[in-house]
Amino acid sequence: MPVHKDISSYDLTDLRTHGLTDLPSNNGFFFPAEWAPHTATWLSWPHKEESWPGKIGMVYHNYCEFIKVVAEGELVRINVKDELMKAFAKQQLELVGADLNKIEFYEFPTNDAWCRDHGPAFLINPSTQQKVVVDWGYNAWGGKYPPFDLDDVIPTRIAREFGLPVYHPGIVMEGGSVDFNGAGTVLTTTACLLNPNRNPHLNQQQIEDYLRNYYGVEQVLWLGDGIVGDDTDGHIDDITRFVNEDTVVTVVEENKSDDNYHLLQENLETLKTMRLLNGKQLNIVELPMPDAVEYDGQRLPASYANFYIANSAVVVPTYRCDKDQKALDILQQCFPDRKIVGIDSTDIIWGLGSFHCLSQQEPAV
Repeated sequence: MPVHKDISSYDLTDLRTHGLTDLPSNNGFFFPAEWAPHTATWLSWPHKEESWPGKIGMVYHNYCEFIKVVAEGELVRINVKDELMKAFAKQQLELVGADLNKIEFYEFPTNDAWCRDHGPAFLINPSTQQKVVVDWGYNAWGGKYPPFDLDDVIPTRIAREFGLPVYHPGIVMEGGSVDFNGAGTVLTTTACLLNPNRNPHLNQQQIEDYLRNYYGVEQVLWLGDGIVGDDTDGHIDDITRFVNEDTVVTVVEENKSDDNYHLLQENLETLKTMRLLNGKQLNIVELPMPDAVEYDGQRLPASYANFYIANSAVVVPTYRCDKDQKALDILQQCFPDRKIVGIDSTDIIWGLGSFHCLSQQEPAV
């Protein structure tokens, strides 16, 4: 069944007062590529101990290093529960020398830290200089980690704070499940978007219609499975990412005995068959997978593809592995106009996500 949010407590901005109609795509809105200029990056401060069992205290240093780097080129806006959490966050940020003048806090409580998936999807119309928010349904990756009621309404709370119109598609969609080239194409996976724990009432064509209508894309490119250890059922941001309009980086496993080897080879072969809207074949850059990262007997979804493209830098998770530098060098060639910053994600990945999973960009318009 479709997701029904309890949004009755919100005084929502009426779309009609902004001269808007039923669908973002009909009003010229689209989701820009991540490398397009940002106004800010949104985060939700980590606080759920169950997400990092026995380790949450160890994630703050490198999480704050991430914020420090991003804040060098844009605002960082952080959702916190209350003044106590805000004070703790400021203390941690001061320890790494982050510029607090570039960091804003909003008392919007969350259940968890994964802002890529529960944060707002910001769409823009450069012609009219307008920005809107799409508030997709959120069910913690198929109901795996309740409660998620606070996370589910974060997009509308943020939109209300900034007086932005809000669209409510009424289905589940996560930011980590889609990746955009900013020129009409979105990449996603069947493993996630067609999983019956998301929108069992919708078929593939209906899902594509939602993507076109509410993300402003024209073309949907489908890959298959995600990497081993990914509890999101195959998010695209762990395997294949656009780095410009016609180029993707995609992770490959060199070790043929590794569980990721064959599924990533299938992914690579599928990418080679794809064509963009202009008929061009994708340029494909191969990115290594790190050595397997395990903790407490569990294989974790460690991937260099979970990088975040900020205004002035690309922040890449590293894993204390001899492949770290190779991955950084490859990404530097993909982003010659940005500095590439590797930050150790070995503790953060125990939460089953890294820097891209933790962040959501707010594009400039």
